[in-house]
Amino acid sequence: MISIIVPIYNEVGAIRDLYDETRQAFVGRDDAYEIIFVNDGSSDGSADLLDELAASDPLVKVVHFRRNFGQTAALMAGFRHASGEVLVPMDGDGQNDPADIPRLVDELDKGFDVVSGWRKDRQDRTISRKIPSRIANRLISWITRVQLNDYGCTLKAYRRSVMQRVSLYGEMHRFIPVHAHWNGARVTELPVNHRARTTGQSKYGIDRVPRVLLDAILLYFLDRALDRPLQFFGKLGLLSFFLTGLVGLWAIYLKFMGTSFVQTPLPLLMVLLTVLGVMCILLGLLAEMMSRVYFESQNRTVYAIRETRNLPDDAGV
Repeated sequence: MISIIVPIYNEVGAIRDLYDETRQAFVGRDDAYEIIFVNDGSSDGSADLLDELAASDPLVKVVHFRRNFGQTAALMAGFRHASGEVLVPMDGDGQNDPADIPRLVDELDKGFDVVSGWRKDRQDRTISRKIPSRIANRLISWITRVQLNDYGCTLKAYRRSVMQRVSLYGEMHRFIPVHAHWNGARVTELPVNHRARTTGQSKYGIDRVPRVLLDAILLYFLDRALDRPLQFFGKLGLLSFFLTGLVGLWAIYLKFMGTSFVQTPLPLLMVLLTVLGVMCILLGLLAEMMSRVYFESQNRTVYAIRETRNLPDDAGV
């Protein structure tokens, strides 16, 4: 089964067409599917329209939030209520084209675990949306070392197994392909149609870019350093000690040149770098102990298994 997850926040003008287009996308195909709308605290009549669709079509499932929690929370709720083995999130504003869903699913059948949509011909304002998005995409690729052209495209296809180790917070939904890649999933990107918004107004602006970049840094630490925090903080501490040494050599050089370094900021800088190095090492030791307690208490592992042969699914647990 294919589960299409659609977060909705004040999109009453787009819901009906989006529903009709999604149904039309599966005409002539044998795929079983469901459409899960997650009402993220809408106040424009979206909730009533979603209830109307659910009453007339058993393939439509609706989750109503008590208030607005954001797109990431809405997608996470949709994933957790989905029944399908393939999960396809899609924006609720009508800019994603439901006709692309079968293409994404067919690409999964080629052996991929994640197929990420790429809005190659994006229909948005250049200054407020396209340029900040391009900058953010380049920076995210540099931080995560995962090369994708469009992290922000909601339209993607995931195998359900990919989402079993994923918990989403902040703006983390756009980083699921990164998380999956780091856990050994096969990720590819597919150009998809992107349409101009015809109803409502965008909920996103340039102010979202700093939050996305901070989430990228957080994701890098949580996924790449959570099981070895001492290595992460220890490198920072050693770098601080190395800089302390350089400052010390500079102070010796000034001494031989007959210049008094006591009246310069160098002594204070040496003290600050030394204290910073010690704090990083101590923080790494503390984080190391907390990390081990976390993995043991949550019964989590530091590895991810794709599949096994001649073993039960829970072997070795």
